Order: sequence, then C-alpha cells, then structure tokens
Amino acid sequence: MKAITGNRLGDGAVIYLSPEGGWTLRLSEAALFEKEAAAEALKACEARETEIVGPYLMDAEEGGVASGQKHLRESIRAAGPTIRVEPWIAPDDSASRSASSDSAS
Repeated sequence: MKAITGNRLGDGAVIYLSPEGGWTLRLSEAALFEKEAAAEALKACEARETEIVGPYLMDAEEGGVASGQKHLRESIRAAGPTIRVEPWIAPDDSASRSASSDSAS
C-alpha cells in the first residue's frame, strides 16, 4: 500500500493525504492506495502546490505503520525530528513554570 506525504507549505510540518482529500499530521489517518490509484492521487497532489511541498509516495501499512526500504526514514518523519523544535506544537513547560514560581517566592 502507498500513502502520500510531503511538507505543509506554511510551516514545513510533515503531512499526509487523508481519505477525505484533506491533510493530516498523523500517518495513522492517511489514505492508503494501491499502485495505480496511488500514482493518480499523487499527480493530483502535485497540482496542489499552494498547500504541499514535495509530495511523494511512501510505503505504508494499515494502522499508520511505515514499511518498505525507507521505513526508518518515514518513521522518523512521522514521529517528528529527533530534537523537538516544531513551532506548531507548544512544549509542555509546566515544569519550568512551576520552578520559576517557586524561585520567585
């Protein structure tokens, strides 16, 4: 099976084509295609250049599991970088807020 992935134009987030034709941040929610249908869907996504950068086909299995020769690369892309720097995900800074309020007292 194939999924379509690329990067969102606005912020570079890894996105996947959803079954509804929109985009999702989760591989587990991606639409899966057989070979011929995947090629047609990719062609349609390539025309959506105001939404996605560099769309391509990747091997995937039901349940959002990357497969094939590049499964490690795709697993890292799906989970995010090995260093958390995503501007679209707010860090949980409750521990630092708690520490700063303790030191202020």
